[in-house]
Amino acid sequence: MEFGYTLTRKRLNWTQYQGELDRIDELRDRIDEILPYVSLSTEIARREILISPVIVDLIHYTKARIRIEYPIKVTEQLQGNLDYLIESKNQLLVIEAKREDLDFGFTQLVAQMIALDQRETENKSDYILGAVTTGKLWEFGLVNCATKQVYQGLDSYRVPEDIEPLMRILVQILTAQITLDLD
Repeated sequence: MEFGYTLTRKRLNWTQYQGELDRIDELRDRIDEILPYVSLSTEIARREILISPVIVDLIHYTKARIRIEYPIKVTEQLQGNLDYLIESKNQLLVIEAKREDLDFGFTQLVAQMIALDQRETENKSDYILGAVTTGKLWEFGLVNCATKQVYQGLDSYRVPEDIEPLMRILVQILTAQITLDLD
């Protein structure tokens, strides 16, 4: 890995939010209802139909700030647009949308998280968290800012099948101190 960071692939045992998710059933139903009628062959279709509804409800639950297509430039190698940058008082979460190739998407996500780590100087979090998604499949990663360690999660979450655990992880990331067993 470049820029002085190391990569570890492992299961990330995320703590899940335990509170009520008052719109989760409606979110699942809306996605289930529209899937038979839409072609998801483009990234924009996946963003509009699958990713945006999840993010809208995530903002409902967390009241976090969101930036869409947020430009970042640290160096010539660490620059680009973040598909979604979600900021709460506790955390930064980057979401990278991809049409299909999650491996390439994760590489892009890591570069974005490293760029944020190198750019952020005030109110710096211990971790920068990220998710790469095709809309139907979500995978997580994180950067430990102190140790320059990048973790790529081995677990995948499917939409709409795993929408509730996915949302519980996302809400927990943005509303509480994250707790992970990284050893």
